[in-house]
Amino acid sequence: MSGPGGGAGSALTWAALREVRCAELEEAADGWGRVSNRADAARDRIEGQLLPGLRDTQKGEAVGAAVGRLRRLGMNFQYIYTECGLLRTTLNSLAHEIKTQQRVLQGALDDAAALKFTVHADGSVTYPAAGEGLVDGKPLAGGTASGIPNPGMVTPSGLVAPNPNAGKAQDIADRVAQAVRTAADADWRYTRILRSLKAQEGLDVPAATWTDAAADAAAVRQAAGSYLKDAIPHDASPAERKKWWAGLTDEQREEYLAVYPDRIGNLDGLPALVRDAANRDNLQLLMGKLEGRGDEDSATKLAALREIDRQLRTVPKVGEPPMYLLGIGDQGNGRAIVSYGNPDTARNVAAYVPGLNTSLDEEFATNDLKRARDLSIISNRHGESAAVIAWLGYDAPQSPDGLESLSVAADGRAEDGGVAFREFMGGVQAANGNSDPHMTAIGHSYGSRTVGAATQNSGGLPGVDDIVFVGSPGVGVDSADELGVGRDHVFVGAAANDVVTKLPSKDEAVLGAAEMLIGGPAAAYVFGGLLDRGDDDVWFGKDPASEAFGARRFEVGDGPPLIGTQGITADAHSEYFDPEVDRASVENMALIAAGRANRIQREEPR
Repeated sequence: MSGPGGGAGSALTWAALREVRCAELEEAADGWGRVSNRADAARDRIEGQLLPGLRDTQKGEAVGAAVGRLRRLGMNFQYIYTECGLLRTTLNSLAHEIKTQQRVLQGALDDAAALKFTVHADGSVTYPAAGEGLVDGKPLAGGTASGIPNPGMVTPSGLVAPNPNAGKAQDIADRVAQAVRTAADADWRYTRILRSLKAQEGLDVPAATWTDAAADAAAVRQAAGSYLKDAIPHDASPAERKKWWAGLTDEQREEYLAVYPDRIGNLDGLPALVRDAANRDNLQLLMGKLEGRGDEDSATKLAALREIDRQLRTVPKVGEPPMYLLGIGDQGNGRAIVSYGNPDTARNVAAYVPGLNTSLDEEFATNDLKRARDLSIISNRHGESAAVIAWLGYDAPQSPDGLESLSVAADGRAEDGGVAFREFMGGVQAANGNSDPHMTAIGHSYGSRTVGAATQNSGGLPGVDDIVFVGSPGVGVDSADELGVGRDHVFVGAAANDVVTKLPSKDEAVLGAAEMLIGGPAAAYVFGGLLDRGDDDVWFGKDPASEAFGARRFEVGDGPPLIGTQGITADAHSEYFDPEVDRASVENMALIAAGRANRIQREEPR
């Protein structure tokens, strides 16, 4: 085509465009695709066979060194997989765009031949005499029309050529010019991309290389929009997305995974194994993207991503659930959805929604993921296979002062998060291979308000059989009957010393506004206790642990008192998922998640 110096101003002609062999571009793309697939298979063999084999059969310092080298080799193969996948899609997308313009060109040439017009090498079109002169009645003289690559940029003159062939010739010339111009632009864009898709010399793949890979992926995504992205069914239902993915060819799936891991990995309804593969690759690109920034937000998220990456590369011990990355992103306060156990094959699936101050940081990557992991391990001891998911798919309210903030008072983030959580659970239901999986939604703190909001969307929470609230400041409704699963399937844990479960209602808070503004929820609790709490209201509606709400309250530990020997502490609000501190709470939630709610230890409602 245009060669290295090609572009909008290149010497590309319609004759050269017609002769481009797109099949050769597609054959080259297939070759890069085969290399990409081999690298992916090699990475899988290292991480799925060699590393576990070493861990299970060998001991000593030499083994540690070998594991380190194998992991580095696996990262190298992952980089090869990513870059070669980008090369394949770049070539296929270029062929797609050129073939489109070849069809436009051929249509114009066919029309010219049918009218017996002549298309010259420069794209101009000569047309014969036609029509009748107004004076002598003789045919009007023919002429030549030159194409305009961008007709919209030319102001109409208002004059109309009298020869009826003139307009037809102008249209043909314009189509020829537009096809050549568009093809030349595509050639220029893809030439720049192909030049950038090259690795640094050496056997290692440092963080800076992944920064370049992230830029490469962004460039290819931008260029390949019409080829791949526009077909992704973002507005479809989870079941329709599942069907769409099943209907793709293997090559199409491979290209989507290589070029759009961010979109495929976060598309509810797709198989967990597909989302996990896409998100693991997108994780590397995200780390590369954030590595090149120096702001505090990027540094916080990067630390979390590195910790998640470390955990993903750690081979689980015997009896521990495997880890699946079902979502990852850096938008807002960050996104991360991690499942312990395969949610597509597990008979029991539970999703845990965290609350106030949760964001994509090291605390989430360490503590919140551990909550889901511990709950999964214990749930699997109580029945059929279970998967437990930590779902950070929304922006929880943030406060530098923790519980001493009024950020928790806002409903808006729960409403937005509820929509996203409902969509996610619909995807879990669609992807699960069991005929009737048992599904549980668990909301902690403000996350309980988010789960409550999700139930109020049309159709409620898809597939969810049981709902659990712990440490709840209210869920947005006044009765368990309003949550769509029946009051016998709504469970509540509220520690005696958990200040959040005793926040006064908004009406009561008006009376203690001064104390609330000065001291936050802790003061509101203390002063709220002086108010009339006989109506069982808390901040977001009726107290879920109250008799009036109608849920089944289960036993949890009391937690440390708000004011103790070490001063003021809100630890009672965060211990529900810790089997070392509050075994009763974790066991009861595990029984519910495992479909054995009839065995929980009950506690009297307030």
